[in-house]
Amino acid sequence: MKTWEKLAYSFGALGSGVSAYAVQTYIVFFYADVLKVPIELIGYSMIAYGIWNAINDPLFGYISDRTRTRWGRRIPYVAGGFIPLTLAFIFLWIPPFRIASGGHIPLFIYFTVMMFLFDGLYTLVILNWTALFPEMFPSLKDRAVVSMWRQIFGNLGLIIGIALAPMVYGNLGWSAMAGIYGAITAVALAVSLLGSRETGPRAGEEPLNVFPALKHTIANKSFMTYVVSSMLIQFTFVLIMAMVPFYSKYALKIAEDQSTFLLGAAFLVVFVMLAPWMRYTVKVGPKRAMSNAILLFALTLIPFAAAKGLGMGIACGALLGLGLAGLMLLFDVLIADVIDEDEILTGRRREGMYFGANALFIRLGVSAQALVMSQVLKASGYDPNLAVQPPSVETGIRFLMAGVPVIALVLAYLVLRMYPLHGETLARIKQELAARGRAGVESQEIT
Repeated sequence: MKTWEKLAYSFGALGSGVSAYAVQTYIVFFYADVLKVPIELIGYSMIAYGIWNAINDPLFGYISDRTRTRWGRRIPYVAGGFIPLTLAFIFLWIPPFRIASGGHIPLFIYFTVMMFLFDGLYTLVILNWTALFPEMFPSLKDRAVVSMWRQIFGNLGLIIGIALAPMVYGNLGWSAMAGIYGAITAVALAVSLLGSRETGPRAGEEPLNVFPALKHTIANKSFMTYVVSSMLIQFTFVLIMAMVPFYSKYALKIAEDQSTFLLGAAFLVVFVMLAPWMRYTVKVGPKRAMSNAILLFALTLIPFAAAKGLGMGIACGALLGLGLAGLMLLFDVLIADVIDEDEILTGRRREGMYFGANALFIRLGVSAQALVMSQVLKASGYDPNLAVQPPSVETGIRFLMAGVPVIALVLAYLVLRMYPLHGETLARIKQELAARGRAGVESQEIT
């Protein structure tokens, strides 16, 4: 593929990042601290949301793998879904109810319904956009390079969706932020279609039926060790992002819009570190690079337990970016190798099912994060209606920023040690795929 096509495809990460990270980081804060919905109700809603994800992620992936149209399996879902996704994102931030006008139950129901709608559309669009990646870029070098570009645009989405959000909603309001971020999401995904290509299933290749498809996916050791580790890392990342507004306000005791500088420092370092992590990954392999990134990320979380004030917050944020860059680069590189191995085992390309199942586990991590966060905050005495929070709230917030995430990352590292796709095993899979590709070309030439 041409360089501009790689860049155009990768640009979709800006749209997926802006919408997802804004929701992950600020939606609980918006409904709990701004709109005053009881925090325990938000936690219950996120549990239901996790159950919904247990259904929609693998289901949409399975449907995608079985789709056959003249435009491909994945692209029609991206093209037809990005506008409804944008609208769902916008309406999530402009609820028609307020506590003062009718109690918290209507607002709680609206939050739950809109989260279900937004996430369903997000899964439909972004799962299919992401599923194009292993098919379009089969080599480790191309995957590392395109993953780097995706993370560059994704980190721009992080900066806009997380770091700049306090300045945007602080000066323009939450509704204006929703409109601006929704527009960015729509434009970025539209541009990504310009660089999207599909080779499609091979001639005569029939998709697996639903139960064999699930069996092969869940029984795959490579996938299960990857996805459990990935879920724990995503749990950590989402928890940290969701805690930043609380941490800035109640632990660092800085103005809300100053959290922009803390997050900006982290993502600036991520930008700088993506290229070194790309070269390191090509040199040592994805598994070793991911393992080291996990350990580095865990170590850089520890200072958050004691940081005070804006300066220390910025320094902690900058340190965080060192390992975060590696993690963000490597998620899709590892799962692409899993999908390659699955093709050797089943004779089929099943990106949709694997990205769907992966999304399921990630969403379970998101739901677990919301439950852990809401319960720890409640146990610490947090009450959004209090003018001054009790000292125990700061302790609970620091534990959520530096204690819980480190525990989850240690577990992720231990699970990843069992991931089998590295060294000679991975090299053999690449050789077999290359041989199949040559055989397929020769067969087409003869025909």
